[in-house]
Amino acid sequence: MTTSPRDDDRLRAEAIAILRENDLGAYTIPTKGLYPFQWNWDSCLVALGLARIDEDRAFREIETLFAHQWEDGFVPHIVFHADAQSYFPGPDVWDTRRATPTSGITQPPVAGFCLRRLYETASDREAAAARTKALLPRIAAWHRWFHATRDPEATGLVAILHPWESGRDNSMDWDEALARVSPEGVGEYVRRDTSHVDAAQRPTKAEYDRYLRLVQIFRGLGWDHGALHEASPFKVVDPGFNAILIRSAEDLAALAEALDEPAIAEEAARHAAAGRAALEGLWHEGLGQYACFDRAAGALVESASIGGLLPLFALEPGHARAAVLAKRIETVCARARHPVPSHDPADPRFDRLRYWRGPLWLVANRMILDGLARHGHVDAATAIARDGLALVARRGFAEYFDPLDGRPLGGGRFSWTAAMVLEFLDLIEE
Repeated sequence: MTTSPRDDDRLRAEAIAILRENDLGAYTIPTKGLYPFQWNWDSCLVALGLARIDEDRAFREIETLFAHQWEDGFVPHIVFHADAQSYFPGPDVWDTRRATPTSGITQPPVAGFCLRRLYETASDREAAAARTKALLPRIAAWHRWFHATRDPEATGLVAILHPWESGRDNSMDWDEALARVSPEGVGEYVRRDTSHVDAAQRPTKAEYDRYLRLVQIFRGLGWDHGALHEASPFKVVDPGFNAILIRSAEDLAALAEALDEPAIAEEAARHAAAGRAALEGLWHEGLGQYACFDRAAGALVESASIGGLLPLFALEPGHARAAVLAKRIETVCARARHPVPSHDPADPRFDRLRYWRGPLWLVANRMILDGLARHGHVDAATAIARDGLALVARRGFAEYFDPLDGRPLGGGRFSWTAAMVLEFLDLIEE
């Protein structure tokens, strides 16, 4: 699928309009109603699109997120800047007792990757250098927090303690580990998401009960991040999450080297190298890709999700696994009309409509196509970008899409979809 120059111009104009309507001054909401606050990895990825409109505003998006970093280096997955009743669970459920309320869990650490792209594509390199340099110690502190609190045995890989931390909330990757979380004591609650989106496209109530139970456990520990890993019944080492952390560490090291921060550069490079070496322990020969490791059960998870393909984004050029992963991506994409499904359609559990159990997401495609291009598969990367643009041109700026027929799913007029459209247009031209 391709788009015409007229389509591209229309897409660019509409993407800019969506980013402007979801811009609340210092931060961007993902979409009105469904997600009325600032989300961590959304903001970082949205900044890539904002940079095509206003470089100052793009940096401010990430600066606003890191203004709410906790003293221990933790960066929350939601910042509740203003009151809104259209989202659950709100700040009262999290009860983190911050001056500006936040959640108590985190999200994929894409900030290093996004910041490097902002810096390297900036037209005002001097201004970008100053703002980038100011953010380096904050991102370094966040990475240090991960290794201290989520990898207590110094394996080189970090665990997520809640499915929401993965960014792939209801992936099949979490089914077995989540089933061990007892929902007892959760009590009654009213979800808001299913009043905005068809329930068939969202996580189930059984999953939501367990999501909330984990929040209750962590809240009961006073959000003491040093204690959560041991206490959590859910501890999963996600190859996708770790690939993002490794790539962001690599990009942080490159930025620190360029901006004369040698201590940050050395530490980040060390983290990236340790992560890459440890990642090999997640290779699943039967699946032909990486797989999650259930740290509580001590076993790899049999689940062919996009999380196991994302390490292509982090592997060093020339890595022996790169060609195998590229072929695996080709195989998975051949089973869908539109790339890249978030789960292999050959799996009987594949669900074309339900959130991260099958639908495609342009933000995940952004990392996949970066990985393909990084390892020399430029035509395949370009094809994914072009298909994404054609899909949005036909179906609109949805949160995610059915990979079999392209129907729009989830929220509409979505900020990170708009940002990725601007990214894809520019990447094709580069």
